[in-house]
Amino acid sequence: MDAHDLLRLLRTVRTARGVRSLRSALRRRCTDRAGLPRPGAERARVPGAAQGADPLPGGGVVHFARSSLRVRVTAGGAVFCGWDGAVPEPSYALAGAGPEADERAVLEPDTEGGWRVVSERVLVVVGRHGSVEVRTPGGVLLRRDLPPRWWEPAGTAGSADTVPDERRGGGRWAVRSEVPADARFFGLGGRSAGPRLRDGTYRLWNTDPYRPFEPGDDPLYITMPVQLVVADAGTHLVFHDNSWDGRVTLAEGEEGAGSGHDRPGRCEVRMDGGPLRSWVLVGTPARVLHGWSVLTGRAAVPPAWALGHHHARWGFGSEREVRRVVAGYLERGLPLSALHLDIDHYRGHRVFTVDRERFPDLPGLAAELREKGVRLVSIVDPAVKAEPGQWVFDSGAAADAFVRDGRGRRVRGEVWPGESVFPDFTDPRVRKWWGGLYGERLAQGFSGVWHDMNEPVSFAPFGDPSLPLSARHSLEGRGGDHREAHNVYGLSMARAGYEALRELRPRERPFLFSRSGWAGMQRYGGTWSGDVATGWPGLRASLALVLGLGLCGVPYSGPDVGGFSGFPSPELFVRWFQLGSYMPLFRTHAAITAGRREPWEFGGEALEHTAAALRERTRLLPYFVTLAHLAQRTGAPYVRPVWWRSPEDRALRDCEDAFLLGDALLVAPVLEQGADRRAVRLPRGLWYDTATGRAHEGPGQVLLDAPLSRIPVLARAGSVVPVRGEAAGSVELEVWAPAPGRTGGGVLVPDAGDGWEAPEAVRFTTSLRDGKVVVEREGAGEAGYPVRVRGGDGR
Repeated sequence: MDAHDLLRLLRTVRTARGVRSLRSALRRRCTDRAGLPRPGAERARVPGAAQGADPLPGGGVVHFARSSLRVRVTAGGAVFCGWDGAVPEPSYALAGAGPEADERAVLEPDTEGGWRVVSERVLVVVGRHGSVEVRTPGGVLLRRDLPPRWWEPAGTAGSADTVPDERRGGGRWAVRSEVPADARFFGLGGRSAGPRLRDGTYRLWNTDPYRPFEPGDDPLYITMPVQLVVADAGTHLVFHDNSWDGRVTLAEGEEGAGSGHDRPGRCEVRMDGGPLRSWVLVGTPARVLHGWSVLTGRAAVPPAWALGHHHARWGFGSEREVRRVVAGYLERGLPLSALHLDIDHYRGHRVFTVDRERFPDLPGLAAELREKGVRLVSIVDPAVKAEPGQWVFDSGAAADAFVRDGRGRRVRGEVWPGESVFPDFTDPRVRKWWGGLYGERLAQGFSGVWHDMNEPVSFAPFGDPSLPLSARHSLEGRGGDHREAHNVYGLSMARAGYEALRELRPRERPFLFSRSGWAGMQRYGGTWSGDVATGWPGLRASLALVLGLGLCGVPYSGPDVGGFSGFPSPELFVRWFQLGSYMPLFRTHAAITAGRREPWEFGGEALEHTAAALRERTRLLPYFVTLAHLAQRTGAPYVRPVWWRSPEDRALRDCEDAFLLGDALLVAPVLEQGADRRAVRLPRGLWYDTATGRAHEGPGQVLLDAPLSRIPVLARAGSVVPVRGEAAGSVELEVWAPAPGRTGGGVLVPDAGDGWEAPEAVRFTTSLRDGKVVVEREGAGEAGYPVRVRGGDGR
């Protein structure tokens, strides 16, 4: 027990829930001692020497003395590598059966005694002892995986030529990789430090940190074995398709290290079990993320109302308080799209119930608010109170829906409602049962749900606050334990909820976001920061999380504006609110013990500045709708690092305090107390300060004013930004004048409502003709929308 566990223990056992949590943690430990195999002698294995190869569509299988490697290049250029007979499926990450093989890819002998797969978009070189190099078609090295190593229980590895590939596995494995010396690492899910990942070790285990987090706290709620690596040679994404507990150790390279030679960047991935299989995608950042979305599924498009402002709090307490908060927004002319109810609206924190004393007419309240343009969103936790006679528990018990241990007993843990059991969302039958329960939420008038506590969490004063590692799961009928199921538990819960909402309300796109998840979670909605600590470090972590998740294929996310835990100063709240207004999910939220988050609670000046941010968010809603559809169609996140279109710019690769919103806008939030000016690093091209109209040429750095009333936002010259017009429901085009001799453009995806219609994207081009800005719609000539020119002489 480390110092952190001891502190948790001392704080926890002072309450009745703490005593129950202690019992639950002890029970979990006993369950694992009885249900997990005892550690014993292990035998290490490496591939050995290459012995031959068999060609297959897209590549082939290379045979080694003690292993085999399947290499397949897909039609889209993605590279699959699977050791010991591993194939792409089954996989929780992939959408469908995976992409088709590239029939033109050729497996041929390599001059060094290994093999190579030659294709139009990528070259894969397999060394004679099991190294794997991914190169550009011209031969430039992007990534080199050294021969892997396995540690298997003694007696299972056996002789290499007598044990079939499909019978191997179950042991730990590790693979070390090298990347160019100038490369920078991004990704690995939601990380509080970053978005650039520094040297260090990152755990792959979805975890409730048990306290509000700050930069450096790791791991958090969403971990993914997904790395995006950006270097001069090119960008590539690598995904190790394995949901077991693991660790990724990163070390950036150094150019000119030691006798004038470069030291490559290094990465080591270690997994406690499961298959060694990976995918690599190469190209520009836009091409890589597009390929990733094809591989793992298109991002769900939220309903348009979900792109407005959301207000949440753990502790509204009653219908009266909800009405008071909503009235406060409306009376002050502050736009509000949704209000979220936390666990305090449940009866005794029991999921799918209502406290009738505090909320006597929840459907009536929802209807009343909806008439005012405000939707209700409900929290949904996975834990079900183990209470015979309570309808959710009885229904789940009848369906045999709850996770069991190796002896067949229901696994019990301690969560908000008390002693609880947990649905096994890796069972299709259980997902169907659970999904049916969402009809109760819709009947109460809710328009969407947010999933919480689904890492999953079971309170514990020491050890991992989750289920026993030996707990049994269906895993789609294959069978297995929590070591494999833990990281995909939240993903599978999101799938259950999303598919149910689609079935229950087939004409409306579901609104769902989840605290935990895994690769592919974008198919079912988005996520948020979780319990970020109130403070300037927490504000910085908020941006890191959104950027990092976007580079892992999850475009819709956002922080708890103001932080979850404490009492932000008016300045901190305003700066957080300004950042949040440019995030995909724009939501204030706080703990029951924290300060208020209504903008008027922070004084007149803060109210004035937050109102301005709200008005600007509302004005930009057509742009956010467009970005949501583009994220689904292209895989590009709404919020992008500033190097998105210029990954070769090394200074931009190290920029972590600004971001691109789509292609048109560069947002530079204020992340330091007392700052009223800030340096902004610009990508190449001409950029206009949207507040002053002043033009700045990139690449380079500029110093801009950042009074408390606003944060610096710059527009790319030539860009077209769709904004809300003066007439209700109308759209105008805000066009930023192109630089002389250059052209520009933009895209509008019209809002087609909250159904499933896929509106056609409208594309525009901009140019200067005789000193006048000309905007044309592709294929139609005139723009067809009101145009307002800014920049240049138009300011």
